[in-house]
Amino acid sequence: MFKVFFEKLKESLTSVLPVAVFVTILKFPPLFELTGKEIAVFLFSSVFLIIGMAFFNLGADIAMTPMGDHIGAGLTKSKKIPFLIAVCFVMGVFITVAEPDLTVLATQVKDKIDPTLLTVTVGVGVGLFLVISVVRMIKGTPLSHILIFFYMCLFAFGSILVIGNEEFLPLAFDSGGVTTGPITVPFIMALGVGIAGTLGGKKSGENSFGLVALCSIGPMLAVMILGIFSKGDMVYNLADYSIPENFFGAVLSGLLNVSKEVGIALGLIVAFFLALDIFFLKLPVKKLKIIGIGVIYTFVGLVIFLTAAQIGFMPIGYKIGCELASGEEYWLVIMGFVLGALVVLAEPAVHVLTKQVDEITAGGITKRSMLIALCLGVGISIGLSMLRIVYGFNVLYYLVPGYLISIGLSFFVPGIYTAIAFDSGGVASGPLTSSFILPLAIGACFTISGASSVLTDAFGIVAMVAMTPLITIQLLGFKAVVQKKVRKKIAMKRILSYDDEYIVNFDV
Repeated sequence: MFKVFFEKLKESLTSVLPVAVFVTILKFPPLFELTGKEIAVFLFSSVFLIIGMAFFNLGADIAMTPMGDHIGAGLTKSKKIPFLIAVCFVMGVFITVAEPDLTVLATQVKDKIDPTLLTVTVGVGVGLFLVISVVRMIKGTPLSHILIFFYMCLFAFGSILVIGNEEFLPLAFDSGGVTTGPITVPFIMALGVGIAGTLGGKKSGENSFGLVALCSIGPMLAVMILGIFSKGDMVYNLADYSIPENFFGAVLSGLLNVSKEVGIALGLIVAFFLALDIFFLKLPVKKLKIIGIGVIYTFVGLVIFLTAAQIGFMPIGYKIGCELASGEEYWLVIMGFVLGALVVLAEPAVHVLTKQVDEITAGGITKRSMLIALCLGVGISIGLSMLRIVYGFNVLYYLVPGYLISIGLSFFVPGIYTAIAFDSGGVASGPLTSSFILPLAIGACFTISGASSVLTDAFGIVAMVAMTPLITIQLLGFKAVVQKKVRKKIAMKRILSYDDEYIVNFDV
């Protein structure tokens, strides 16, 4: 086990180190100057971020992924489809309600919407769309057809919000990204693999993906509907992004708060899994013990990771945003691209996705190519978001053409690329996006336009992070299709170029 953990530690170091080095370089003028205390806190948090990610990835491998796989495969084999659907709905609601990222988002707008109401609304949205995802897999409905229908619904509801309650629009789109966090992603993805593997068929590999994509749509629709019926102006109170004077006291307090949030989330999953195991799955005790150890690793990893991100990365992200916005506009856009490309490497769930893609496609879509596509996609999204903050236009000017391009590409690439791409969008917008990139956008927006424009201009950046990988990864698939056709054409030309004298007659 120690050897495996050491490997995870090396992976985490490789992921977080580029961000840590880049931000440290920013300490030196003429870029702008970070204080010695800020750099020390950031580097201290980076070390714990690496340790937390290593524990989380190990726990996801031996606990979260097997639990989802066993539930999906076990309940599908039992042929009790109504019960499977009911379990998926309840699990979707429970996991989402306890997702730490959603709690952070809900508290940002608590003066306008009751956080409990927003959380439950989002949870119901995820639960319903998890059910839709499972039914789609059972019926064999192409994912692209479902995506086209529901994204058209999103655009329709979004148009209504623009007219009546525009402040809700970025919040609604962001809610789709934050709900697919580090707790939900490994479980939901494994659930899809378990169901698809049991159902079998030629498209089992393609059907293994797509659950995260659809579960990201549910919260967006739910919050839009909530926004349509809400009255009055949305209020945003700027949080305190300064590094606390008593740093170690803040770390201790953060550990306790995050432990409670993560404990509730994992506790709900484990309790539900154990209940299903007692009545339906009946796994060997040895396997349950291994899963139990994995749950502990997952808990420890997430607590360390999320605490480090909140204490060390949020203040630095906000400070960098403020400093960049004080300089030239083009510099803000360029630095946004670079930071976005680096930060996605440190998202814990990204590594769960890339590993699963590599395994299911048998190396057809490599981890390296996935990471490059994700880095480019997220980097572009942050750069474009900084441009939107500077000029203050509606996020729909990006999202509508972006999603139309994404859906259009789905007609020209293999279905598995579309499914992976739409899953990647939700996975890329993880806890580090919420705790580093979003504060960076808020800092830039506050410096340029003041607190009044934060809800309309800074929020929506999570939605942008969730959208651009849909295009870059499908372009990866389009490139593969073109290369295959070119190789086939070249091969045919070579065959046709042979003269008749080279034809050998084997008849005697």
